[in-house]
Amino acid sequence: MDFHGPITPATKNGNKYIILLTDVLSKFVITKAVRDCTASTAAQFLIEEVILKYGTPKCILTDNGTHFTARMMNELFKKIGVTHLYSTPYHPMTNGQIERFNATMDTKIVALSNEKRTNWDEQLPFVTFNYNTTIHKTTGQIPFELIYGRSPTLPFDQ
Repeated sequence: MDFHGPITPATKNGNKYIILLTDVLSKFVITKAVRDCTASTAAQFLIEEVILKYGTPKCILTDNGTHFTARMMNELFKKIGVTHLYSTPYHPMTNGQIERFNATMDTKIVALSNEKRTNWDEQLPFVTFNYNTTIHKTTGQIPFELIYGRSPTLPFDQ
């Protein structure tokens, strides 16, 4: 799990960051545009976008940012039974899977955003869906299929 940003300019909705989580096995990515990178934002994302939709992960790897090392996050991880692992300081490749997605996401968001790039948060769900429904080079599989056990139904399939 990681925060990406701040992204400039901020969007019309005031979003400056993207919080994301990648499943190590399937390469499935969950993203959300957010206004800040605080521990409470990370906890809310984890509960609402991950646990309530996909279940509780066994362990989560994060960087050593204060938003992830805060007492609140440590207590949350402990209460829900998640092992919290930290990446090696100043070595982003420890969490290379997320870093690789960030590079892919950035180029796609720039291509889809308006001229002023103030609507990148509106493009984020489309970029994430595209990534999750495309064959991943490492696995040779589609992350969506690995998570849901079926092929995605795309708009042009109808």
